[in-house]
Amino acid sequence: MNTRLVSQLAHVEMLTPEVERSRRFFIDVLGLEESHFDGTSSYLRGWGDWFHHSVQVTQGDYVGLGHIAWRANGPDELQLAAERLEEQGVGEGWVDPTIGHGKAYRFKAPSGQQMEIFWDVDRYVAPPELRSTYPNRPQKYVGRGVAARHLDHVTFPCVDLMADAAWFRDTFGFRLMEWTVLGADKDIPIFAMVSSNEQAHDVGLLHEPTELRGRVHHMAFWVDQVADLYRAADIILESGHQIEFGPGKHGMGENNYLYVRDYGGIRIELFAGGFRNYQPDWEPIKWAPAQGSNDFFRNSPMPDSFLEAFPPAGTMMTPEDGVNPWAVSNVS
Repeated sequence: MNTRLVSQLAHVEMLTPEVERSRRFFIDVLGLEESHFDGTSSYLRGWGDWFHHSVQVTQGDYVGLGHIAWRANGPDELQLAAERLEEQGVGEGWVDPTIGHGKAYRFKAPSGQQMEIFWDVDRYVAPPELRSTYPNRPQKYVGRGVAARHLDHVTFPCVDLMADAAWFRDTFGFRLMEWTVLGADKDIPIFAMVSSNEQAHDVGLLHEPTELRGRVHHMAFWVDQVADLYRAADIILESGHQIEFGPGKHGMGENNYLYVRDYGGIRIELFAGGFRNYQPDWEPIKWAPAQGSNDFFRNSPMPDSFLEAFPPAGTMMTPEDGVNPWAVSNVS
């Protein structure tokens, strides 16, 4: 067992060519609160997020990943993480404090995703009109739009997803929780979940078939109740957006889900339910899609559009044989 160096996923920066329209989607439809907007980047948070922001939406030429940020488990753990990253040759050095947090150590994950880790954070202080009567909430529940409570996880493609899962384990002390292969007779890993804490995962790792590096698939927000997903579906459809996939339930983690894209194409998952796992010596579980790894009920094939990652490459994220790994009817 490795020393746990990361406490949580702190924030995700997404790039979009439609920053103003994306900003309105996150505020009006998802119900996030905006902490700061500088004309280029919008800094947003769920009503239950404790830090200055959990999402940064930045103007870009295409939909893609800016960076992923982790909070260390303490100042000593931050220093140890920086030393390990330096030794591996993936570190890019320290960067000065910026909006929402103190100095951070920048690095790239094995498959090219830009990341940083820090300890010092700016905690959100609600203005009088948003202060909760409950002392254990960063702000009151407003109920605007979907009313997403907090950032949950991020998922991105990897060149060798099992090697990347091992890297997160060995570098930061993540646990590999579960993974799925293409089929009972096709032992090709296509998705894995790693976690820095007790939740099912805060990183999802997908098969990457292209030559591109540093891509992203989606980020997810937590809602308290499964019923909130059905409320969210109503709100999303009435706002003029189409649901890409769901509502449904994943077998891995047993979480309920709903996927939608914003105006610029950013994919967002809304997440609820599932179980907690506190075992430091957890033995990872292996799945096949026909067992319900993606679809708990084993009857709802994922649409081909879901195989697109960002920036788009003109190539779907299917394995070499071209089979949609989540089309249950095609997998034995």
